[in-house]
Amino acid sequence: MNQKFDQLYHDYKNMLLENVLPFWLQYGFDRTHGGVYTGLDRNGALLETDKSVWFQGRALWVYATAYRQMERRPEYQELCDSLVSFIENHCFDPSDGRMYFRLSQEGKPVVKRIRYVFSEMFAILGFAAYSRAFDRPEYAKKAYALFKKVEGYLNEPGILIPKFERESKGFGLPMILLNTVSELREALPEKSEELTRAIDGYIKEIEIFFVRPELKVVVEQCNPDGTLQLDHFEGRLLNPGHAIEGAWFVLTEAQKRGGDAELMHLGTTMLDWMFARGWDEDYGGIIYYRDALGKSATEYWHDMKFWWPQCEAAIANLLAYSMSGKQEYLHQFEQVDKYIKTHFLDEEHGEWFGYLHRDNSLSTPLKGTMYKGPFHIPRMYLVACEILDGLRQ
Repeated sequence: MNQKFDQLYHDYKNMLLENVLPFWLQYGFDRTHGGVYTGLDRNGALLETDKSVWFQGRALWVYATAYRQMERRPEYQELCDSLVSFIENHCFDPSDGRMYFRLSQEGKPVVKRIRYVFSEMFAILGFAAYSRAFDRPEYAKKAYALFKKVEGYLNEPGILIPKFERESKGFGLPMILLNTVSELREALPEKSEELTRAIDGYIKEIEIFFVRPELKVVVEQCNPDGTLQLDHFEGRLLNPGHAIEGAWFVLTEAQKRGGDAELMHLGTTMLDWMFARGWDEDYGGIIYYRDALGKSATEYWHDMKFWWPQCEAAIANLLAYSMSGKQEYLHQFEQVDKYIKTHFLDEEHGEWFGYLHRDNSLSTPLKGTMYKGPFHIPRMYLVACEILDGLRQ
């Protein structure tokens, strides 16, 4: 068994260091204006010169973490320095301190999405990782200051304009906050007690509002009082990949607390329910959307296979196996791993395809958009390598 994990470790490390990270360094790094492009064609050709603010913070987390955890390659530091400069000089609106969503290649504003704080949260992730990798404690403090701003935005009525007039609670916010604040805590141990209390609150919110034993699902949305919105499309919407991502965030926190049994149960329950809902028994892979009551799905891409849910399923199952020793999780990880290698890897040009139809035929060969870039895939390899390194001992 150790030999198998050792081989997987080396395979994943090689994919990360010699395939995925070099692809984005070669084709995505804008050495003229700074930061990264993500709108790339299959061969790395630039399709879109606008830049995703999300991915400036996300890429910073990836390359800083790779530098700290894998190899101290100077090209990683060069990109990280460029990303930090681009974020600080261009990604914040000087009029109110909020972050943009999309910029021109030079860093001029294109889109600002005022109802969200995800740009800020990915910047927190990036600053925290940069602080740890390059011994820059001032960036941990900047990450913390930005987190306090986010808390203010969330707590002050009228700052974040809701998408719908009908009030609701969304799973995505506490889930991303859980991961973001966990990373921040690693960079700022002197704030550990405060940040752990915040994490406790995010986990409790996930458990109370979105983990629903009556349907054995993790819902994306509910009413503010916790009742379900089962007479609406949005209220019945399940996103298995999103819920599985949340599951491994909970499991990671359980691990950091010495194998906390209650958190372990919560995380594996979320994984069990949503892997069963998401895995396509006919063609393999995690399907994008399901309906909580098994009714007809509404989004036209509902049965497609996107790259990122496969990443989350690989991490969650490998982590659950490492913590529990249960063979079912190892089997599910191996299913996902085989599926990825068979359908998503681009053997000719490197990196992964992003979008498949349900039967696994290719929808589009491009490698990057405003939503696909250097994050979910390299994060999968980084996290999996850390888990596999322990399993192969």
